[in-house]
Amino acid sequence: MSASPFAFLRGAATIMARDLAGTPASGIRVQLAGDAHLGNFGVFGTPERDLVFDVNDFDETLPGPWEWDVKRLATSLFVAGQQNRISRTDLRSVVRSTVHGYRNWMQRFASMPYLSVWYWHLDRAESLSQLSPIGRAMVRRAVARARGQTDLHAFPKMARPGPGGKVRIRDEPPLIVHYRDPADDYASRTFFDRYRSTLPEERRLLLDRYEVVDVAQKVVGVGSVGTTCSVLLLLGDGDVGDPLFLQLKEADDSALEAYLPRSIYPNHAQRVVVGQHLIQEASDVLLGWSRWRSRDFYIRQLRDMKFAVDIGEMGARELAGHAELCATALARAHARTGDPAIIAGYLGEKDLFDVAITKFAEAYAEQNSADYRLLVEAIRDGRLPCRQGG
Repeated sequence: MSASPFAFLRGAATIMARDLAGTPASGIRVQLAGDAHLGNFGVFGTPERDLVFDVNDFDETLPGPWEWDVKRLATSLFVAGQQNRISRTDLRSVVRSTVHGYRNWMQRFASMPYLSVWYWHLDRAESLSQLSPIGRAMVRRAVARARGQTDLHAFPKMARPGPGGKVRIRDEPPLIVHYRDPADDYASRTFFDRYRSTLPEERRLLLDRYEVVDVAQKVVGVGSVGTTCSVLLLLGDGDVGDPLFLQLKEADDSALEAYLPRSIYPNHAQRVVVGQHLIQEASDVLLGWSRWRSRDFYIRQLRDMKFAVDIGEMGARELAGHAELCATALARAHARTGDPAIIAGYLGEKDLFDVAITKFAEAYAEQNSADYRLLVEAIRDGRLPCRQGG
């Protein structure tokens, strides 16, 4: 979090939730993404192997005021844009057009039958038409790279022959390391059986064709620091030509639960998985959950044609194009889980909401910068311990 103001914002979902709890809201509830900053949208593969753009992080998902997601997205635009040295004038324009896009799409969804809203998706042709030429080139590169993010492509880099010819996950300290406690192997397999039971019957049949051959611990990103994450390597009939990597990621309380009604689900990972199914156009076919020694985990494929655009490369035009896609995906998520007609009616035809959220985003970006400076000062003065690097 000390790396930059944007890194701080990414890791400060709890802080922003506390601040948002004191802001006005319409009272209209949806299934919130919960951490809808700019970096939590990207390209991934559907079960039909199409590539779509959608929300891709659900650790904080919870029912709540739809405004919270919009404000977090708008603020992240301002913070990321400042980091990229984009002028305030251009950033105001980018945020305002993004919020206008959200409002415009909500009005469209309000005119559709509910089933049409559920089936609607942001296809690549429509996505590309919204971007500048540079932005289109960036997305094409992202799509090309996403097609290479598969288990078969990852296998030579992530696995190696072990003792007795057994295939094992390759250690890459400190990012990927093996467990030291042999008892963890049994616990992991028990955990895996519980996970299997959360999948639909046809997915269990698919999973049963694979055998777990190795487990290792994996370091995760900014927002998940302090939680446990593991990688499982599975092979189909012991064939190295048919690998499957699964990621086990710990789920804790949502950052929003201190300020909103708690989840109805007893398992935090179940909250994440159900929220993802509600929001996302097409979720991972092997997405499920389990519990291990009183800790909750959700499980998904590690590599499934997932790719996120590098926000640090973006100028004003590229940021605006990417942000419009984010706003469209977010509007669709809210229309699926809330009432689009009521939200659209609240938003209205004029740009009052666009202007208000733009002002909020600029003001909160300043607050985020002030909070970030306090963090850096506390680390520098030794009041807050910090270990740099791995």
